[in-house]
Amino acid sequence: MSGKIPVAIIGSGNIGTDLMIKIMRLSETLEMGAFVGIDPESDGLKRAARMGVPITAEGIDGLVKMPNFDKIAIVFDATSAGAHKRNNEILQQHGKYVVDLTPAAIGPYVVPAVNGDSALDARNVNMVTCGGQATIPIVAAINRVAKVHYGEIIASIASKSAGPGTRANIDEFTETTSQAIMAVGGATRGKAIIVLNPAEPPLIMRDTVYCLCEEADTDAIAKSVEAMVADVQSYVPGYRMKQAVQFEHIGSNQPLHIPEMGGYFTGIKVSVFLEVEGAAHYLPAYAGNLDIMTSAALKTAEKIALNIREGAAA
Repeated sequence: MSGKIPVAIIGSGNIGTDLMIKIMRLSETLEMGAFVGIDPESDGLKRAARMGVPITAEGIDGLVKMPNFDKIAIVFDATSAGAHKRNNEILQQHGKYVVDLTPAAIGPYVVPAVNGDSALDARNVNMVTCGGQATIPIVAAINRVAKVHYGEIIASIASKSAGPGTRANIDEFTETTSQAIMAVGGATRGKAIIVLNPAEPPLIMRDTVYCLCEEADTDAIAKSVEAMVADVQSYVPGYRMKQAVQFEHIGSNQPLHIPEMGGYFTGIKVSVFLEVEGAAHYLPAYAGNLDIMTSAALKTAEKIALNIREGAAA
């Protein structure tokens, strides 16, 4: 026995396969117990089989029937928001911890650099979205210095890095990310936009964060953002700012009108420009949107695993 905690991944697409490789290469806490898909011809399932990981092409029902299912403590769901609802119902019946990489948002939102220790006992945690994982830390960093009235993020990803699950979840992406900008980032109002860029060669993931916040020391805001970027880099090495934090003062002579908030606002507009380069464990480096999701999910599951161990030892 390795002493590691066995986990399963449901979803044999880009995200699931990248996560599997990360667990096998990087984790000192987790080990692969099962890899689950619905297409026996998928590259992910074939790759898992070559790597010696137990597989099934029968989805959640096949996972439950696997002989080592009882030993699996944590299950990652990298399918779709719709499929996750049924998967979670079945997994909860068997007492599993679930790390949800879809925008289903059944459990509490978790962004490791912001609230990674807040829901370790929850049986289902939601990893928001790739755009959320990249930008919510910045909103939170600004909000801890100056109250954020409005936070808007734009996530631009290479079209080639968006698989069928991502494309089926565009509406859920914007809704879930907007909610998490408020719930985790601390903004009074949140808005999210995703852009699938078809450029060739494919472009690296780019994220823009705009926040309208109360007047505060701009140097303190910049330092808070820089510290948060370093925190995210501890588990996503390819995460970085493209330039220094930008500030624009909005005075009472020209207040900003935000229609959906029903009022006029003054204060500081903070702009932060980011890019995320992937580690290229499975897909090319331009797919930073996948890398930040799988890296955040791995970080979260490792914390849950340590919490399980501590509970068993108590």
